[in-house]
Amino acid sequence: MDFGVVLQTDPPAWRVVDLAHQAEQYGFSHVWTFDSHLLWQEPFVIHSQILAATHRVTVGPMVTNPATRDWTVTASLFATLNSMFGNRTVCGIGRGDSAVRVINGRPVTLAQLAEAIEVIRPLANGGVAEYRGGKLRFPWGGESRLPIWVAAYGPRALALAGRLGDGFILQLADPDIIAWSVAAVRQAAADAGRDPGAVTICVAAPAYVTDDSAAGLAHGRDQCRWFGGMVGNHVADIVARYGAGTSTTPAAAAGDSDSDSDSDDGRGEPNSAAVPAALVASIAGRGGYDYNAHGKAGNAHTDFVSDKVIDRFCLIGPPATHVRRLGELAALGVDQFALYLQHDHKDATLATYGEKIIPQVTTHLTARP
Repeated sequence: MDFGVVLQTDPPAWRVVDLAHQAEQYGFSHVWTFDSHLLWQEPFVIHSQILAATHRVTVGPMVTNPATRDWTVTASLFATLNSMFGNRTVCGIGRGDSAVRVINGRPVTLAQLAEAIEVIRPLANGGVAEYRGGKLRFPWGGESRLPIWVAAYGPRALALAGRLGDGFILQLADPDIIAWSVAAVRQAAADAGRDPGAVTICVAAPAYVTDDSAAGLAHGRDQCRWFGGMVGNHVADIVARYGAGTSTTPAAAAGDSDSDSDSDDGRGEPNSAAVPAALVASIAGRGGYDYNAHGKAGNAHTDFVSDKVIDRFCLIGPPATHVRRLGELAALGVDQFALYLQHDHKDATLATYGEKIIPQVTTHLTARP
């Protein structure tokens, strides 16, 4: 299993770069950042500094969206970074949340997300893309290589991830939801004639290392409760779209939106592959949401998130608990765990993962077999 760290681009930017540098030293393979240009600083400027300050980590957004940048601009920035730093970028992409909602926009439809991927991928991989009635390419970008990982929760978004994604990002660590989601992505990949095992599975969730005390556990939960609110925004859309007891076949055509109606949305027929009960239950009691507190510990709009949800969605506890949970994730087919670091224990969490946790879940060869 690989390990990533997810950072917010809060000022000062040098602190973000420092955490990324620490992550590389502790054995993390990926450094991700939020991409929400009003709530935090512009990530891709900081990505260039992270890449300059490190040697081997792969860097990318978790996640960008097709709404706030022209798709050719997105492809160009990745191709430029790859040219400068040797193909060390990855594009995590989804329909959009805070980046578009804060400016009173709406997430793009899944059809638009698919169209964006079909433009960004060829351009950022040295190829030709069809865009606005013409064919385009970067005359300087022939050596660039960019994997695209699709963030998804709902059945049709999962189908899109399996059909088009080089990787799939699930932003929660609940075992039941992971099993359901991974199965849907792999089935969609197989239905599209792809190798299901070729889709990289990434689970992203907060990780907080505590001692063995009840007080330590309670504090860790409170530091990570914001995550249930962030996930709840997406889950509320999905439940409104599909209902609590039925869903569209996950591998169905992905031309619609998980939450926004389209003239060509096509809802499909209910079947036994319902949206998991754990996903629906996670938003019980949910009210409004304040994007000014998005991704921040102490967010008052996340009081509805129960301890049970936090324990299932996040990794909280002493190192042995993290090792056990990571073993469960690996058994479910997870290739990378990317830990959110939005709490008051950033440096210590990185150090504990690097010194005590990653070595226990990573296979090492011995000099004498």
